[in-house]
Amino acid sequence: MAQCVQSVQEFIQDSFVPMVAVLCSEDAEKVTRKNNLNFSELLRPFCRLTSEGHMRDPSNQLQVVKNLRISVNNVVTRPSVPSSGVPGHAHRRLLSEVVLTCQPAEGGVANVITAGDYDLNISDRSLKASVPWYSDWRDTLTELSTSKHYTATTPWFEAYRESFLQSMPASDHEFLNHYLACLLVVSSSEAVPVEKFLKLSQEQHRIQHSGEYTNPKWFIPNTLKYYVLLHDMSQGDEQRADSVYEDMKQRYGAQGCYLLKVNSRTAAAGADEQIPDPWSQYLHKSSLQSQVQLGPRLSVPNGITNSLATLLVNSLDNTHPLQLDTPSDTPGSLDALRAVAVETKPPPLTTGVAAATSHGACLTLNDHDRIRLFIQEFTFRGLLPHIEKNIRQLNDQLVSRKGLSRSLFSATKKWFGGGKVPEKSIAELKNTSGLLYPPEAPELQIRKMADLCFLVQLYDLAYSCYHTAKKDFLSDQAMLYAAGALEMAAVSAFLQVGAPRPYPAHYMDTAIQTYRDVSKNMVLAERCALLSAEVLKSQAKYSDAATLLIKMTSEDSDLRSALLLEQAAHCFINMRNPMVRKFAFHMILAGHRFSKAGQKRHALRCYCQAMQVYKGKGWSLAEDHINFTIGRQSFTLRQPENAVTAFRHILTNDSQQTSTQQGAFLREYLYVYKNVTGACEVALPQLPLPCINSSATRVYFGHERRLAEGEKQAATHVSLDQEFDRDLAAMWQDLEEQVVAAAKRGVVPATFQSTQCCLNSQTDNLRFPLAVVEEPIIVEVVFRNPLKVPLVLSDLSLLWKFTLKDFNRPQTQEDSVGDAVPISNEKEANDVIATEVISEFYLSPEETKLARLKLLPHQTGQLNILGLVYNLASTSSTGDTTINSPSAAEGTSVRGRQDLEIQGPRLNQTKEEKTSVSHGPDRRLDPTITPPMPLLEVFFLQFPTALLCGEIRKAYVEFCNMSRVTLCGLRVASTHPDFFTFGSSSLATPLTPLSPTSFENCSAYKTLATPPGATPGSVAAVTLVSEGDFGSGTGLRGGVSGAGTGGKGITEIPLGEGTLKPGESTQLPMWLRGPDQEGVHEIHFLFYYESAEKGGKISHRVLRHTVFICASRSLSVRATACRSNTLPEEEEEERNGSMLVFVDVENINSSEAGVREFHIAQVSSSSKQWRLHKCINPAEDKDCKLTSRERGKLCFRATRCKPLQAFPFSKSGVSSLQIITSTTPCADFFFRRCQPLESLRPPVAMETQGRHSRSQGVGHGGGDKDIAGVVRKCNEVDLDIIILWKAFVVEDNKQVILEGQLHVALQTIDKEACSLTPKEEAQEMVLLKFKPELPPPMTRPSMEQLSHLIKTNLQYPESYSHPFNQKSLCMVPVTLTLSNCSLAQVDVIIDLRHKTTSPESLEVHGSFTWLGQTQFKMQLGAQEVMRVQLRACFLHAGVYNLGTPRVFAKLADQGAMCETSQQTATPALIIIINST
Repeated sequence: MAQCVQSVQEFIQDSFVPMVAVLCSEDAEKVTRKNNLNFSELLRPFCRLTSEGHMRDPSNQLQVVKNLRISVNNVVTRPSVPSSGVPGHAHRRLLSEVVLTCQPAEGGVANVITAGDYDLNISDRSLKASVPWYSDWRDTLTELSTSKHYTATTPWFEAYRESFLQSMPASDHEFLNHYLACLLVVSSSEAVPVEKFLKLSQEQHRIQHSGEYTNPKWFIPNTLKYYVLLHDMSQGDEQRADSVYEDMKQRYGAQGCYLLKVNSRTAAAGADEQIPDPWSQYLHKSSLQSQVQLGPRLSVPNGITNSLATLLVNSLDNTHPLQLDTPSDTPGSLDALRAVAVETKPPPLTTGVAAATSHGACLTLNDHDRIRLFIQEFTFRGLLPHIEKNIRQLNDQLVSRKGLSRSLFSATKKWFGGGKVPEKSIAELKNTSGLLYPPEAPELQIRKMADLCFLVQLYDLAYSCYHTAKKDFLSDQAMLYAAGALEMAAVSAFLQVGAPRPYPAHYMDTAIQTYRDVSKNMVLAERCALLSAEVLKSQAKYSDAATLLIKMTSEDSDLRSALLLEQAAHCFINMRNPMVRKFAFHMILAGHRFSKAGQKRHALRCYCQAMQVYKGKGWSLAEDHINFTIGRQSFTLRQPENAVTAFRHILTNDSQQTSTQQGAFLREYLYVYKNVTGACEVALPQLPLPCINSSATRVYFGHERRLAEGEKQAATHVSLDQEFDRDLAAMWQDLEEQVVAAAKRGVVPATFQSTQCCLNSQTDNLRFPLAVVEEPIIVEVVFRNPLKVPLVLSDLSLLWKFTLKDFNRPQTQEDSVGDAVPISNEKEANDVIATEVISEFYLSPEETKLARLKLLPHQTGQLNILGLVYNLASTSSTGDTTINSPSAAEGTSVRGRQDLEIQGPRLNQTKEEKTSVSHGPDRRLDPTITPPMPLLEVFFLQFPTALLCGEIRKAYVEFCNMSRVTLCGLRVASTHPDFFTFGSSSLATPLTPLSPTSFENCSAYKTLATPPGATPGSVAAVTLVSEGDFGSGTGLRGGVSGAGTGGKGITEIPLGEGTLKPGESTQLPMWLRGPDQEGVHEIHFLFYYESAEKGGKISHRVLRHTVFICASRSLSVRATACRSNTLPEEEEEERNGSMLVFVDVENINSSEAGVREFHIAQVSSSSKQWRLHKCINPAEDKDCKLTSRERGKLCFRATRCKPLQAFPFSKSGVSSLQIITSTTPCADFFFRRCQPLESLRPPVAMETQGRHSRSQGVGHGGGDKDIAGVVRKCNEVDLDIIILWKAFVVEDNKQVILEGQLHVALQTIDKEACSLTPKEEAQEMVLLKFKPELPPPMTRPSMEQLSHLIKTNLQYPESYSHPFNQKSLCMVPVTLTLSNCSLAQVDVIIDLRHKTTSPESLEVHGSFTWLGQTQFKMQLGAQEVMRVQLRACFLHAGVYNLGTPRVFAKLADQGAMCETSQQTATPALIIIINST
């Protein structure tokens, strides 16, 4: 149970006190009425004795009576009316008022109980619960058991208990509430006071002994009469009062009368002096008793409000609500006494007005002392001796009873009792009352003596008497009497000093069961339970106390059940092991019963205290029930804010309720919310529904792109329908950095900020985004309906705040201070920013849905998007999910807002940020509105989606300026710069045709007819072209840009005057070339443009476009370069050497593509050192056609030319119509394709140098690097082959000619090059290396490279005749020609002694020998040619192979290097003929 102000001993002693009646004359009542009090109320604050009293027990032992209190009440008679012992309606209502007026203090200091791991705040509704459970339970239990500070008080329960016990009626089975004495009070102003005393004495005797009244009841027949003369000091004659008092002492004895002097001052004088008012608290506590005892002639003082007076009058009847006895006596009344007005204090919380009347205004402190002394004199000299005398008399009767047999004593009772009812059956005995004893029955005399002893604290003697009476009652089956004896025996045993025997709790249990089940008297059962629970609590038996209290709950009284359940809940948290969940559960039960009893505030308090335990534990259904009840009770108590908070919890949590229940919750919430918002219209309230995922909010700046307009295909750009890809975003940023660097002369500005058209949770939102005036801002918000019922949002729009700012004029310091007043649309619409309103937005049950809301700023400044504003409504039918239903209009709708609060990224840079949790800003909802900017839209015409590998296609691009600002500086960057070209402006190429025509049978190439008489393929035409015309000229500025661009080209798009004015558009041709690799290719374009008006906050804008091209296989070209075996001739063109180029072309196109055949239209070359000379294929093979899976081979002769700064394009056609490869688009794609190949080369040794700067000589010495360079130059070819082809395709029964070109880069002699790059194999996972790797060692030239330093050639006659009969040895002269292919001096060793060891050579060729010098050592200069004369000796005729000499070579300045064997030419066969 909760902690009480009194101890259990004080509580029990104050529950059973000696009762003293008061009979006052009318004049005496007038004297006390001057103080707004009657006589009994005047004495009440002084009824507790401050000094000890003494009396002797029957054994003549002196006993001390401590802290005795007496109860003084006016005599109120009432006729007897049958009663069942069940509290009446009036009594219930008045007890309810007592509980209602006692509430916890608002805003008081919180009383916190620590139970387990919970800190339960009992005084108010704050929550201090912690998890996990029971972590520090030992410390908690120690504090709980040793300190009273950690227990809760429930003053409303104490007030209820006190009022309940004070209003207990007197009954015949016990005497505790019977009057022991009667004070007869007469005023000294009476003419003959003694006669008045006589009349009052006779009246008292008539009330007690006439039998007309059942109430009040008297303890003993010989009631003590105490005569009090009341003297008014302000009016009466004091001498006369003293003389009357002396006469009284002579008549009644000094111990039977008293002169009480009061009213020492007047009421007017009392107003100036502040005297304590001890009566107010006592009058408030006794208000229930006074109201119950009011007669039909009720007089209500002026201080009581009309409402309370009405309540009191309506709640009273002529019967005592707790009447237990049922005799039928003649009704009677005492009009003079019943007309006494009763002063009551109105409940402060009920009326809200304090009583205006003051008490004791005519009394001084001396008067207080006189009253206190009077009570002491009456008690010590009158009451206690009277009680002592009666105890002795009753004890003598008990002693005389001892020694007699039970049968004899029973016979005595039958002879002298005379009033016992006849014998009854067992079933009849166990009815409500059982036996009824007459007042003089010996058993009742024992009970009477026990009650007398109990009232004066003689608990040992009282226990013995109760125990004896209990046995007698049980033997007679008088169950009501027995239950009363058991109850008081248990209490007496507990109160005995020194506790000689344990508390007999089973006595109490039997008594309660008898009261409740046998006697059907819940009032007595409740009193018994209250006493027993308090005793058990004092012995720390909280579990037993809780069980007892719970048993006493029933359906007949909600208020009693609520209070007892609450006390049981407090028992659970005061146990040794606190049972917190049981506490919460029983608090819920108590709150429910409080609610049924009309105690709304107490019900709300109970639910709030229980919520502390259930909150956050996952018991969602329990939480919903508690929150729903708290919401309803708070609304009933006119606490709408608390009601709204409770309903928010129901709707925002993940509820497990059914759809029907959720619909009810929502309707209640909307109703409450509407009442709250109707009361105050200061600001829009925050709505809890629907849930908004603020972090998923996306913001898009700009117009939504048009996808297509007829044949035009618009640029894809960015849209809200695209998913964010971090890799793609990084790629776009890289492209933008490249194009900005190209526009800013190779330097990216320090203030560069990449363009972000769509902001989300993954983008960089640390800076304020930039938006353009008159361009929309679209905010995408993610709504989630957590309920199982649909929601309807109407008039949904964005809530914003805007600050005007002019960016065109310079910002001064005064402007930065800021005079601008923010503009908002919270209260009314504003035209500064056009706000889109969605009239109805429907959310299905548990649906997640997107809403896109648009803003259109009309002025520049700073915009802050705060949140959303909308009307929230629920559909009337939970099963109706159609928008067309008029449910939204029928249901309750409230207008409110939800803020978009986005948490920025976690900061993790500095040490402070790492050790704390701090977040950066997220500015995506705070755009800066900037002045107008140009707006570009790009459309593509005749843009293909599928191409053959290498196919050339012509399309058109249209650029439109949709804004009011001139556009300039148009550029484009792409991830595939080799995919497209806009052509070269240096050549006479028409840029914008009047009308784009179909590409059918129209060549994208420029062609030239072959000169008449010339054989195709016999002569190669040569045209010199500068790379600047296509790479860095005006047409492709920065086209193949250098370092820092990653090999990606930036193209400046040629406009008419370099600008595009507002509203203008232009069309440009665009040539496309299919990627070399088959498959689907994702190609990205980034169009960059600037405003002609410089100085704006936005330096540039970009437009993105992504296309997907499906590339199909066409031709595969393989080329190989071989050295020619012929010696250099004297002709100029062949002096520097020549080689053969073999081109192998295969048709790898699949038949499904519809390509009938490919025609090789032309083969061109591009090199600064070599040029194709002529095609040496047979002349009759004029046309090269390849159908599916066919292969053809072409052979060309290439000669070395002088190094040139320009690229010579040599064409060797195989058809009669030559294509000019040195113009657009052929040259464009050739040069665009060169740069990526450069970047793909491995960075080994000298490979990092440009390919076109290798004509410089290499000096002597230079280490390994020079060696590698010299050796590599020997084998380098550096010849690019361009294969131009035509394909004949049948589409829709129509033949279409497709054109294309393939490139092959020949790098090394005898090394095959292919137009298709080999597919890269999947790289294996590489382990992380934390140490930097050492640079790779300089690679030495390979053996294969060193074997090409010297080219050899044998000159000899094909056949030689010799007469072997005449001369046996045949001597043939042979010339060995050595040619140095390198640019450095080479040491050469010729070894003729080498023999061929292979068996095949021996079988085919005969043996011969070399004569003369068989080994030579010589040195050849750079590209020097030397001839050595040899002689071969043959012994007989035959065919011989002269290619046996071995040539070894090494660079002259490399002494440590060994000579390397040089590759020899093909076998040199000679025929020796015998001439005889």
